Amino acid sequence: MNRIADEVKKRVLVSDGAWGTYLVAAGMKPGECPELWNIEHPDVVRGIARSYLEAGADTVLTNSFGGTRFKLAHFGLAERVSELNEAAASLSREAAGPNQHVIGSMGPTGKILLMGDVTEDELYEAFREQAVALEKGGADACDIETMTALDEACIAIRAAKENTSLEILCTFTFDTRTESGYRTMMGVSPTEMAGAVLDAGADIIGTNCSLGSGEMVAVVKELRAAAPGVPILVRPNAGRPQPADDGSITYPETPEIMAGNVALLLAAGANLIGGCCGTSPDHIRLIAKAVK
Repeated sequence: MNRIADEVKKRVLVSDGAWGTYLVAAGMKPGECPELWNIEHPDVVRGIARSYLEAGADTVLTNSFGGTRFKLAHFGLAERVSELNEAAASLSREAAGPNQHVIGSMGPTGKILLMGDVTEDELYEAFREQAVALEKGGADACDIETMTALDEACIAIRAAKENTSLEILCTFTFDTRTESGYRTMMGVSPTEMAGAVLDAGADIIGTNCSLGSGEMVAVVKELRAAAPGVPILVRPNAGRPQPADDGSITYPETPEIMAGNVALLLAAGANLIGGCCGTSPDHIRLIAKAVK
């Protein structure tokens, strides 16, 4: 199988959409561990991956966003990191078959180095443990995604790069608009992010979550200016989340709206386009049509 970074030199690729939103729609209750569904509801998880691939996605993630021991500890599952992540990758690989890319999802730990919550060695080991299990389960790449802090992201990149043969994607979430552009909650700009994660060893850079597809255009433009020639992944939300009085969350961007912004994202420099929170196979289906 070709590397994703090589494939996007020839054509734009389509990524999948939301996993958490889909799991909730499938019946996951508040307080449940998403990664435990890899063991207790494998048909549902496999079906999510398959539905995105059938909608036109060229790559599919794994149900492992909160798969580090720090996140799993909240559910009393810290000692099951390898089992849960390996199962996540295996289910997506079963759906994808041998010729489509499975990208292991690796989200933030919730720990902040600057606050003394964790040491660099502890972070490194947590991401190493997860990356190794994802590769063992069949992933051929990993996306260190929804990151906000440079130190955590770079440690995760090194842990994956030094202990696996996974192709490494890294995406940050830029949720704050300032007079000088978008920033993460830790104050990191797209330009700062690009330089740091490429130096750490990322193969593909990008942005996901927080912003809708129209807002993402400015972020992609800045990433492209900061990293000419580097593949860029963009996975916008279906608009900014809108909380309702009953505690539910809705997303305003329809599949048609998101597909309508594909040309702008491509012009800004995106090479790989998918969706994040609030997106569905219907969104990916129209995005894929717009790309083609």
